Amino acid sequence: MAFQILLNFILAFTWMFILNSFSASTFIIGWLLGLLLILMMRRFFPGPIYVKRIWAILKLVLLFFKELWMANIQVFMLVIKPKLDIQPAIFRYPTKLKSDWEITLLSALITLTPGTIVMNVSEDKKMLYIHTLHIDDVDEAVKSIRDSFEKAIMEVSQP
Repeated sequence: MAFQILLNFILAFTWMFILNSFSASTFIIGWLLGLLLILMMRRFFPGPIYVKRIWAILKLVLLFFKELWMANIQVFMLVIKPKLDIQPAIFRYPTKLKSDWEITLLSALITLTPGTIVMNVSEDKKMLYIHTLHIDDVDEAVKSIRDSFEKAIMEVSQP
């Protein structure tokens, strides 16, 4: 993947030198032409094209901002109620993620979402212990995390 990115930048700069124009628009056109060339030669590169991983990273970032916004609204609605009607809980989340950086990223995304915090990771790195401010159904919370954050992290980390 790093080789593909480097090759694409080299092709974009080569395009700029050929045209003797050093503007941003010339670079973008050269980058797009380089990407097209890499797409045409993708069978010579090991692994998938790097644009797929960049797209997966962008989707993960957008998912985090969406979840952050929704959690902020939920916490705000809990706070402005005259009677504090919350059901705090600690639950175990079984994760399918393997590497340390994936588990750390998942823990950070959960912790950065208002109303939740990852308290501990098990020794075998298969369970996360999560405290939440308000929860109605533990199974629904586990399914929500698995279908959103964990799925997006797995898309980013797949080779």
